[in-house]
Amino acid sequence: MLNNHILGLTVSTAILTASLSTATAAGNSCMPIGGLGMPNFVPQPDGTTTIVAPLTGSAATASGKITAQRETKTGLEMDMEHYFMTEKGGFMHTKDLAVLSGVTGKKNRYMIEITYHIQEASTSGVLKGFKGSFKSYGLVDLANLQGLIRYSGEICK
Repeated sequence: MLNNHILGLTVSTAILTASLSTATAAGNSCMPIGGLGMPNFVPQPDGTTTIVAPLTGSAATASGKITAQRETKTGLEMDMEHYFMTEKGGFMHTKDLAVLSGVTGKKNRYMIEITYHIQEASTSGVLKGFKGSFKSYGLVDLANLQGLIRYSGEICK
């Protein structure tokens, strides 16, 4: 039994090493990104909505805006833009699609899923050169203009 465990561990290690070698040989450097956010929605005099959020994890703060909004059979879709900053001096701008599904019996409360697409020319500091996308999901209360989301993914350069 111990020999089977050692064999399995050896094979797993070999596969992991080969994967890492391939990524390094191709010049790819990837890192996980993730944490929690507490978005606040701030209506503006011009009719737009600004989003500000303290974050934990990979980024320290984010701000953003809703650039378009459409009603769907199950809730809303929103085109958005976000600006993420890290405590170590990184910055990235994303263009995003949010899908909001209404919570039954809870007016103006939605489950939200967002896909963030990094705008490559926007990255700087410790995030310089990173590209790709990541996702979040959570709940938003548009009556009280607040929410809670979990973001995660992997970005590469």
